[in-house]
Amino acid sequence: MSNRISDRRAPIAAEREARKVFRDAGAKAPASEYGRDQQAFHASRERLKAERLACEAAVNHKPKA
Repeated sequence: MSNRISDRRAPIAAEREARKVFRDAGAKAPASEYGRDQQAFHASRERLKAERLACEAAVNHKPKA
C-alpha cells in the first residue's frame, strides 16, 4: 500500500456518503471528556437557574392576606 497521492483511488459515492454520515454524527457528540464535562455543567447550571427563577417568581407573586 502506498501513500503517494498518484496511487490513491477516488472514493466511490457510497464511501463519500458514509463519511458524510459519520462526520455529521461525530459532530453532535463532544469529542473529549472535557467537552462532555462542559456539556453536563452547562445543562446542570441551566436547570438550577430555572429552579431558582421559579422559586423567586413564586415568592414574589404570593397573594397578600
